[in-house]
Amino acid sequence: MSLNVEITESAENAVVKLHNAYAGEGARPKFILICEHASLFIPPELDGLGLDAAVISSHVGWDLGALALAKLLMKKLNAPLVAQQVSRLVYDCNRPPEAPSATPAKSEVFEIIGNQGLSPAARAERATKYYVPFHDMVSAVVENELKHKNQPIIVTIHSFTGKYYGQDRHVEIGILHDEDARFSDKILDLSKNDEKYKFERNQPYGPRDGVTHSLKEYALPHGLHNVMIEVRNDLIADCYMQESVAKMLANYLLAAGELMGET
Repeated sequence: MSLNVEITESAENAVVKLHNAYAGEGARPKFILICEHASLFIPPELDGLGLDAAVISSHVGWDLGALALAKLLMKKLNAPLVAQQVSRLVYDCNRPPEAPSATPAKSEVFEIIGNQGLSPAARAERATKYYVPFHDMVSAVVENELKHKNQPIIVTIHSFTGKYYGQDRHVEIGILHDEDARFSDKILDLSKNDEKYKFERNQPYGPRDGVTHSLKEYALPHGLHNVMIEVRNDLIADCYMQESVAKMLANYLLAAGELMGET
């Protein structure tokens, strides 16, 4: 994507959307938000990947509540938000093209029939159609800020199911990082005495699970502070809960940014 002009709200297509693009006035954004698993949409030509609607609409097909939470944070932080607009089962934009989990053949106990037996050419076609536009959009937003001597904090927003393979998950909010833990350390320190929510480092997933691709792709090469936030989806099940969590997270993000000298 060309960076010769400011990126605008119209910079979107069927697979990725930029919300709240910087309008060219006032202070530049201190955060860039990314929501890779924002949608459950599966293009009609993929015939639902052979799945029932109930499966697609569950945590298997997308991160329930993540986009709503990300949009609330977008407003509270006045930050741009890049959101994937197709299901992660079509292509998981938090995975590189070479990763088998980019087009998973199985998710938890569910067989993803439409992803099974994909040829290398078919996988490459999916990556070209779904990953490349997303990657280009996020890269353009980040590079546009760097061009203006801004060092935004990269924040990716996810949710996770409270029961996985039949086992209850007791972690409530995961603060994830890859090799750069500076910003995560600040959030974890600030939240260690939180009376309402339980925060844990690199839970329920971590770098060993291959979930930090976006952090490695868009933050680490530029030395940008970053964090991946995982919220158990029963904590953001309605608009009131989403607002409560968004307010809390925004406060921690801003406070951590101040400690890092970024806000």
